[in-house]
Amino acid sequence: MDLTLNGHVANEDGIASALADFAIGMTLDRVPAEVRQRAKYLLLDAVGLAYATKNYPFTKVTLAAMQSLGSGSSTVIGHGRILQPRDAMVMNGLLVHGLDFDDTHLRGVIHPTASLFPCTLGMAEVHGASGEALLAAYIAGVEVGSRLTSAGNGGFHETGFNPTGVIGTFASAVAASRLAGLTPRQAWMAQGIALSMASGSQAFLQGGAWSKRIQPGWAASAGMTAATLAKQGFIGPKAPYEGRFGLFSSYLGEVRALVDLSLATSGLGEVWQTMEVAVKPIPACVFAHAATDAAMILHEPWRRGSDEPAMGAIDAVKRVRVKVPREVVKTVCEPVEAKRRPANAYEAQFSIPYLVATGLLKGKFTLQELEDDAVSDPQVLALAAKVDYEIDPDSTFPRHHTGEVIVEFADERRLEHREDVNRGGADRPLSNDEVAEKYLSNVNGTLSPARADQVLDAVLALDQRPLRDLLTLLAEPV
Repeated sequence: MDLTLNGHVANEDGIASALADFAIGMTLDRVPAEVRQRAKYLLLDAVGLAYATKNYPFTKVTLAAMQSLGSGSSTVIGHGRILQPRDAMVMNGLLVHGLDFDDTHLRGVIHPTASLFPCTLGMAEVHGASGEALLAAYIAGVEVGSRLTSAGNGGFHETGFNPTGVIGTFASAVAASRLAGLTPRQAWMAQGIALSMASGSQAFLQGGAWSKRIQPGWAASAGMTAATLAKQGFIGPKAPYEGRFGLFSSYLGEVRALVDLSLATSGLGEVWQTMEVAVKPIPACVFAHAATDAAMILHEPWRRGSDEPAMGAIDAVKRVRVKVPREVVKTVCEPVEAKRRPANAYEAQFSIPYLVATGLLKGKFTLQELEDDAVSDPQVLALAAKVDYEIDPDSTFPRHHTGEVIVEFADERRLEHREDVNRGGADRPLSNDEVAEKYLSNVNGTLSPARADQVLDAVLALDQRPLRDLLTLLAEPV
């Protein structure tokens, strides 16, 4: 089945050519000031997460693996200049994405910064580019990646692919092309080459696999590789998105009818998707944020309404109904029994029963709620066993990731709360000040207050100060 541009032809040579023209031709002075500013706060969020992830076992294992492949002089955040460029991108991607607390473009359901920051940081370091050039390439990559994954209309998750790994490769290819000084035609070719490198299975959803954590960095590394090959004249497919063997037909299979290719180029340079990127307020899958918030809001009325001990209150619960968008069920609701008893922190982050039960019992969900003792808490698991999901008939997904929690007690009492607009999304965003607060919270315990402020200032002055200022700070081991 051939796909068409659905009447929207931004470039007679196709989508990849149109995206290349935009990515290479975009100038930072034509990007609205609020977009440039928000982009820097998105980068700040990523930097904070990279420091927060530093001491986890998966970080140490991955670093050892990357070091076994050889040494180099590229920056690994908080670890020094120790790896080859592509290996440093893999490592930095894992640092940003490892806790699944990083930003998300909600319509596309992609974590754009987790691949684009490692890619643009590494490319800028290799090519001696300025902070201004890094920022421009990052914004171009966000605009391209968010549109490509939006065109899939949720189809990637439906077929078992993670858009962050798949589409992150194409976004990184165009960002890398810009920093490497490619022509629009070469950047077009880089996307064709990237088609053979794009990957990202969702098999991680069961069994506690670490593979999702490495997908953004792999996409960054693949993007650099594709751009470098294109610069040297390597020839790839000219239509990587359209056609019977293009991205959408090959990856979406039976659900390719969902695709709207007009979204891949619509509004380029006019409507800025960077402003649509959501900063996570909760360290869990964004699909579950609204339901988790609803549960946390119900914590206080539940606590006030019961004089019984916690387990008594749980025993009094008949069931907990959670209404979620149909499109998120495979990721955060099924298989139900496995979701009710997550085996580890990563499974817990993708479990509506665990997240809702924790929110109801504790009134919060932070990184502490992902520690081993929290995930195995018998009270939380007892309540999670009573959590069922339903399809939300009033969902406005993907614009909003709605969530509603209804607690039904055996004595006919009932508590309920609905979140129509998820916190952190484009229609209810965290302010720049709140993003800065999140950054400071995430680096607390890893960086001294003075050092944390230095890094914050360097990121927010990225386009005004030499990039070496930021690189020096990020490279220093902590």
